[in-house]
Amino acid sequence: MTAEQIFSFANLFVLPFWALMIFLPNWTVTRRVMGSYIPFLILASLYLYLLSGEITSESAQALANPKLGDIARFFADESAAATGWVHFLVLDLFVGRWVYWQGQETGIWTVHSIALCLFAGPLGLLSHIITTWITQKFFPNHPPETPAPTSIAES
Repeated sequence: MTAEQIFSFANLFVLPFWALMIFLPNWTVTRRVMGSYIPFLILASLYLYLLSGEITSESAQALANPKLGDIARFFADESAAATGWVHFLVLDLFVGRWVYWQGQETGIWTVHSIALCLFAGPLGLLSHIITTWITQKFFPNHPPETPAPTSIAES
């Protein structure tokens, strides 16, 4: 597979997981799917494949002691950019999944934070942290909306 094909595949691959968490968060199928690590194994494998083709002694040295100009030159290459993009997709989905499970376990509203994780992972995480703080501070008796499984393994 080319870097372009992997880039396109990875972009499409993550969409069903985001759709389930955002539009059908309490569905049993969503809980079962999001309880699995398989999506992350697939994406991390794609990342490893791309990364293994990008790391040379020169790039490893530049990345070991990064300077902004070196990083910019590294990501100017399409394969390196695809590698970085898959990196973002894996981590954003992982953070989105964590936010999703936090919401399932606590009943705290998370759909806005999950949507932000889809488009800008760190902003989704920040949103969830702020939402959790506000909920705990101003609504301390906030009950969960639906009974959540006691662990991810039970879902």
